[in-house]
Amino acid sequence: MSNLEKLVAEWLPLPDVAAQLDVSIKKVHSLLDERALVEARIGERKVRAVPAAFIMDGHIVDSLKGTISVLVDAGFGDEELLTWLFTTDDSLPGTPMQALREGRKTEIRRRAQALAW
Repeated sequence: MSNLEKLVAEWLPLPDVAAQLDVSIKKVHSLLDERALVEARIGERKVRAVPAAFIMDGHIVDSLKGTISVLVDAGFGDEELLTWLFTTDDSLPGTPMQALREGRKTEIRRRAQALAW
C-alpha cells in the first residue's frame, strides 16, 4: 500500500464516480482531462480511482477544480497534489481537503499559491 493510499481514507473507482455524480463514464474521463478531478492508480491491480472526499452531495466539491489548477501551476504532479490535499496541517486544523469541503477555499488557495514561491 502506497503512502497516498494510506493518506486518503476512501477511494472510488471511476465507474463509482460516474454513479455518484450520475454521469456517464465518458463524462468522468472528461472531468479528469479538464482537471476537475485527479485520479491515482491504487491497490494491487492499480485501479484508476478518485478520492471519495472530492464528491459531496452528488457533486464535485465546488472549489476543487480551481485549487487543482493552482497546485498544478505551482508545479505539483497528481500524486504530489493529492498528498498535499490529504496531509494533516495542524495550523488549519485538519487537511486542506477538509477545509475545502467546509467552504474555506480562500485560505487553501492562498496556501497553495504560496507553494509556488
